Order: sequence, then structure tokens, then C-alpha cells
Amino acid sequence: MSPALKTLDATYRARAIPIGSARYWSWLFAHPAARAPLLGVFALLAEWNALTDPATEPGAGRMKLAWWQEEIHRLSARAPLHPICMYLMSLPRAAQVDFAPLRQAVNAWAAELSGVPLERSAELEPHACALRAVPLGLASRLAGDGAPEEITLGVCLRAFAVADHLAHMIRDYRREARLGRVPFAVEELLAAGIDNADLCADRPPPKLEAYLQQQRMRAAQGYRTAHLALPAACRSRQRHLLVMAALGLRHLRRPAAGLESPRLHDMLLAWSTARRAPG
Repeated sequence: MSPALKTLDATYRARAIPIGSARYWSWLFAHPAARAPLLGVFALLAEWNALTDPATEPGAGRMKLAWWQEEIHRLSARAPLHPICMYLMSLPRAAQVDFAPLRQAVNAWAAELSGVPLERSAELEPHACALRAVPLGLASRLAGDGAPEEITLGVCLRAFAVADHLAHMIRDYRREARLGRVPFAVEELLAAGIDNADLCADRPPPKLEAYLQQQRMRAAQGYRTAHLALPAACRSRQRHLLVMAALGLRHLRRPAAGLESPRLHDMLLAWSTARRAPG
């Protein structure tokens, strides 16, 4: 049996679900059974994402991610040390869940920090799924979804992961390029005639703008696929995925900075999306 449910420290909670963020709204309007697992998974993702931020010294980031790789091995062996992992271990269904897939996720975040680019476009989906779909799939299993995750959620999670990764690259490509990282698949950039100077430019040249528009369309299609692919039997219990896809699509089409009240707009969209989920 799992130990008594622990309370996640307020600092980790604040990082996991910053008020007004897509993660916050998806957690707030999630099915009650999904909230505790989502909080833990979002907390892990927040910690790992922070280590790839430019504000983090790369050497320190690599050391901390190496520690996290060891910690996920400990979590898989049911002997974690970190408060977030101990919180996940305390969830009611933790004893029935295999945490080993999280190794793929933390390894993918380590690859993000290393700056080693994706060489081929075919590598995007597995990398994005390791970063996002694997942790979200774990949250679903911890929530106790009755149907096998691989069958019911696979298409939805893969589509969402690719769309969300593309959306983040579109938003942050210039910053990443100026850090010496190649944000998109090398073969795609070469085929479009885009070099590092184009990616670093204050104003994207026409060939880069055309490429970015293609990626926006691809991401938008991914968000729509994620919404449509979620089976009816899962839509209520997995409505946090619907909320994240809806918010991702809105931000892709119209950045929050272009709205008069972005937090209110996001809240209303999240609420209406969750409300329309059956059950």
C-alpha cells in the first residue's frame, strides 16, 4: 500500500502550476481524481524545465539533471529522496504504477540542455513524446483511468506533445539560437536555406517566416488532433488534456499579449472546454 498522501511544498506547487498559466487552468478544471497526480507531474516538469533555462548556469544544470536521472532510478526502485518524488510515491495508486518510463523524460530534458540538435524531422515526435507525453501518461495512470493508456490516450498524447513542443520552439527559437542551440530539425532548416544568422535576427527573413508559418500550421493541427482523438469514454477524466490543447491552440493563433485580459480569456476558455467534456 502507498504511504499516507503527502502535501507538496508550496514552493514546488507555485512552480508546478503558476497562477494564470495553461498548467494552472488545466489543473484547476481537471477531474478531481487527476489533480493530485497532475500536480506532481507538473512539479517534475517545472524543475527540469528550469534547468534548461538560460538563467541556469549550464554546468550546474547538467549536474542537477544527472542527479535527477539517478533520482528517477530511485523512484523506479520505490526509494526516492526528493520531496516531489516522495509525493508521487504517496499517491493512492503509486504501488500499481511503473515509474520507469520517466527515465525517458529526464533523459530527453538532459538532451535539451546539451544543445545537441535533432538531425532529422522524424526525431521530433519521439523526442517531444519523451518530454511531454510520457509524464502526462504517468499522471493518467496514477489517476486510475480504467482503460489502458496506450490504447485510449496514445494518439491524443502524441499529437499534443508534438504540438506543444513546436509551439514552444516557435516562441523561443531566437533565444535558443542565440545560446548556440538549434531549435528545429537540422534537415528542415537546411532544406529551407535557413542558417543560424537567420534564427538570431531580430526580424525573421521571409524564408524563416515562411518556415515558422508551416510549423504553426503543424502545431495547430496537432492540438486539433489531440482534442478530436481523445475517446469519448475518457473525455471527462482526461479533460485537463482538452484544456491544454484548447489553450495551446489559442496562444498559437493569438499570443496572450494581444488580448486585453489574457488571464480572463484563458480562464473562460478553460472552463468552457472542461464543461463540455461528457460526464
